[in-house]
Amino acid sequence: MTTSDRLGTTSDRHEAASDTTDAAAVDVVSPHDKVVRKATVAGAIGSFVEWYDYGIYGLLVTYLALTIMGEGDAGSLFLTNVGFLVSFVARPFGSVICGYIGDRIGRKSLLAALLILISASTAAIGLIPSSNVIGIAAPILLVLLRVLQGFSAGGEVAGAMSFVGEYAPDHRRNYMMSFIAVGSFVALMIGSVLSALLITVLGDDAMTSWAWRVPFLLAVPLGYVGFYIRRRLEETPHFEALREQNTVARNPLREALGSPRHLRAIVLTIFLPALNGPGYYLLFVYMPTYLKTSLGENNFSMLRALLVTAVSLVAIALCIPLMARLSDRIGRKPVLAGSAIAMAAVSYPMFELITTGRIELACVGTVVLAVAFSGHAAVIHTVLAEMFPTTVRYSAYSIGFSLSTIIFGGSAPLVMTELIKSTGSQLVPAFAAIVTALITLVSLVFVRETKGRPLAAR
Repeated sequence: MTTSDRLGTTSDRHEAASDTTDAAAVDVVSPHDKVVRKATVAGAIGSFVEWYDYGIYGLLVTYLALTIMGEGDAGSLFLTNVGFLVSFVARPFGSVICGYIGDRIGRKSLLAALLILISASTAAIGLIPSSNVIGIAAPILLVLLRVLQGFSAGGEVAGAMSFVGEYAPDHRRNYMMSFIAVGSFVALMIGSVLSALLITVLGDDAMTSWAWRVPFLLAVPLGYVGFYIRRRLEETPHFEALREQNTVARNPLREALGSPRHLRAIVLTIFLPALNGPGYYLLFVYMPTYLKTSLGENNFSMLRALLVTAVSLVAIALCIPLMARLSDRIGRKPVLAGSAIAMAAVSYPMFELITTGRIELACVGTVVLAVAFSGHAAVIHTVLAEMFPTTVRYSAYSIGFSLSTIIFGGSAPLVMTELIKSTGSQLVPAFAAIVTALITLVSLVFVRETKGRPLAAR
């Protein structure tokens, strides 16, 4: 046994003892299966609305550019890069504020309010007058609304995952939480299909004139349905148990940032999801833009690019629950490690297929990448939620994951565009996937297995 193995074993024993103490300190009443299913739906619908926005924004940015910026390709590229980046820069602010509120007063009411904020800011984008009417105020309004979306998304991700995780039984926690991830990919898929249908049926002229607004305005009924479902649920049993015994953290941020144990976990929360950046934002959100702009309109029109993306989204949505079930049986670490290794191994050859410009080969490449990434997408948020006790879970998880998203995800479209320009290589995204997969794999060495263990209380 190596020195690191002995240290890891000692650490695991210490953490296990700590978890046993924490779990025994608070009596948690297990909810009925029907309630758990409702909580899962409530969590997934928030993820759906959040990622529906990111999906349609990335797909319809060309039409937004003509309306908001008054120009085509240059305006589209600017809005793609700046629009994504500002929303991610706003995430840590949402994480800190929402995390503090969520750990102080509970998850349920805050998550309902966040859903209203996300859907309202998304719908408001569809109401922005053109630059011909209000001039420079149009792009300013768009940036401000993207900031609001980023703020609310910063509080939504960790909150929804914590909410479902604190409802789910220990032996099925990953499976129940995985449907939040499924919701995000289904949202991207529906956004892709809806955009493709509108472009096909109405044509570019109608899309540029008014039809691009329709997908954004649909966020209103989606948000209302999600708000209704979330408001009807009770607070999570784990947080309610803390409240009944008067052990809710007085200052969860100070507790999270003032504890060496929590700080180590926050650092891991930054680097462990590194693969999320290329996984979500390059393979799915940025992919249509990459296919259209980097490989050329002659190879991939927007419709062809949307088709390639939609096929891969179907593949990953089907694989995620299977990977989550596997994680609940064999453990989180083997599934995460297998996914990282698979992504590192297949990224280069699959992007070689994608860059041929042939739609059937591009579909094969993106589907293989989606299947390889599905293990990471299914498991990563469960691991992050299980790393923190209930007293600081929302705060600490939010802070770490938001910083990770800025570093590895939010800047991805801008960085990829500039690197492709400067290097002349269309395979830059493949190298990004390989590097981040290795970062995730190395970080995994410092993570202990949490499969089937009760959530720590404090």
